[in-house]
Amino acid sequence: MDPVKAVFFETEPWEKRYLTRALKGTGVVPRFVREPLLPQTLAEARGAGILSVFIYSKLDRALIRKLKGVRLIVTRSTGFDHIDLAACRSAKIQTANVPFYGENTVAEHTFALILALSRNVHKAYVRTVRGDFSLTGLQGFDLKGRTIGVVGTGRIGLHVIKMAKGFGMEVLAHDIRRDSFLSEVLDFRYVDLPELLAGSDIVSLHLPANPSTRHIMNRKIFAQMKRGALLINTARGSLVETNALVEALDDGIVGGAGLDVLEGEELVKEERQLLEKDFPKEKLVTLLQNNILLHRDNVVITPHIAFDSREALERILETTAENIRGFLRGRVPHPIG
Repeated sequence: MDPVKAVFFETEPWEKRYLTRALKGTGVVPRFVREPLLPQTLAEARGAGILSVFIYSKLDRALIRKLKGVRLIVTRSTGFDHIDLAACRSAKIQTANVPFYGENTVAEHTFALILALSRNVHKAYVRTVRGDFSLTGLQGFDLKGRTIGVVGTGRIGLHVIKMAKGFGMEVLAHDIRRDSFLSEVLDFRYVDLPELLAGSDIVSLHLPANPSTRHIMNRKIFAQMKRGALLINTARGSLVETNALVEALDDGIVGGAGLDVLEGEELVKEERQLLEKDFPKEKLVTLLQNNILLHRDNVVITPHIAFDSREALERILETTAENIRGFLRGRVPHPIG
């Protein structure tokens, strides 16, 4: 097989090292560019048969028409709205993405937040740092025998369910699509949302952000929750109406909240954006500083890090390499469009 030039845009040094190792012996000659693929960096793609990009590369019809000899474009993201797929089809360029990479990663962080609240880990840490070792107000509760309501049973939601069963918890689930086989195998029960809210000691959100899910947790919905239940959100901030959550916390309807995401994070399309050097992190800082939830002792907030494990980020690169290796063998494993 003749060597194939592959140009990877928007790459960090560690990604260069990982991908160079992953593609060794495949016949791919890799080249790495720090900047995104844009009209002003188009010359960097000259002679390439394969291109790999992230979401800051804007591959519109005009740019794609100028990609001479490119046969595959791989985006190192789940979303692909930065690529004109119709233009790629017209140009006979195959496309691929990373459809999933952090299911167990986000699920584990979900339970980190649950345990921080159920055992008052955050309160205890702050107290002991100040030299106060008193136990007053730190009594927690067991997860065993409690009921968790999982709203959204996609890949992440199912991982949460598996972990919950490991803790000896009962599980209620709500989703517009129901898989009776999985509910039987994993021993959980699908119910309507009002029944889930009324019967759950912990409600964990695992839904995408779209018009139908915006503020799914609002005043009316909070009023249906079991009094004193915990709310966990490691999905998207727009699922929760912030003011309604504050009122529910004030009224004791919600006993505590674990939030890895906050309303107003619409600028985050892909989690890996947060790791980019040029990402405007001051916007997140301002969001956190101004948010009235930040200083409540029954709320644990983390700065959108549920996705951020070494293994999850390596899975993005491994899937990218897998797409390239598959293409060279004649079949892209994760095609889009």
